[in-house]
Amino acid sequence: MKKLVFLTGAGMSAESGISTFRDSGGLWEQYPVQQVASIQGYMADPELVINFYNERRRQLFDVKPCDGHRLVASMESKYKVTVITQNVDNLHERAGSTHVIHLHGELMKATSTLHPNDPQCIVTLPVSDPDIKMGQKAKDGSQLRPFIVWFGEAVPMIEPAILEVEQADILVVIGTSLNVYPAAGLLQYAPAKCKIFLIDPADVNYDSSLRITHIQKGASAGMEELKRLL
Repeated sequence: MKKLVFLTGAGMSAESGISTFRDSGGLWEQYPVQQVASIQGYMADPELVINFYNERRRQLFDVKPCDGHRLVASMESKYKVTVITQNVDNLHERAGSTHVIHLHGELMKATSTLHPNDPQCIVTLPVSDPDIKMGQKAKDGSQLRPFIVWFGEAVPMIEPAILEVEQADILVVIGTSLNVYPAAGLLQYAPAKCKIFLIDPADVNYDSSLRITHIQKGASAGMEELKRLL
């Protein structure tokens, strides 16, 4: 069974109605990035940052996986599939994908302020009470914070992601600008024999030496096209 690896970004979830950060009208225009997505911003005003992610988390309950998410999950019937995502939502899992690597953390989880990557401190927030509250403690006694990899922090899941890409027979990039590192650098680890597809309706700048087949469509229509090509 061939190994099929997906690398997905904000454009994957945009069709489900989740706001993207970089597009016009995206979340970055409402909140300065350093204020809500850096450790410095969190330390300066933890309550603002915690509430920002509480809002993002509540938004998850109002959206559903799009056809693109479901088509990615359906590929598990024919391929050994790994999804590497820059998204912090749980839409891939809700669509049925069983092997998902979250590079930038998970919105439905919380962790320690002091030791954010300590597995003993990472908890899944209950759907019945998903908000993190000021004064709520992690296992080590520090303030519970969103389990999100902020700018300036290490990306602990990048090494497992690299290992998956190194074994890929087919690599499919969906809805990411390929400008955010270290995720954008993953393509460099694809084997020479690996077929690479890019699904994105926009023009994307990428290394022409990578022999990428660009399907210039949105996530759902692009996945339909990909299935025909494969």
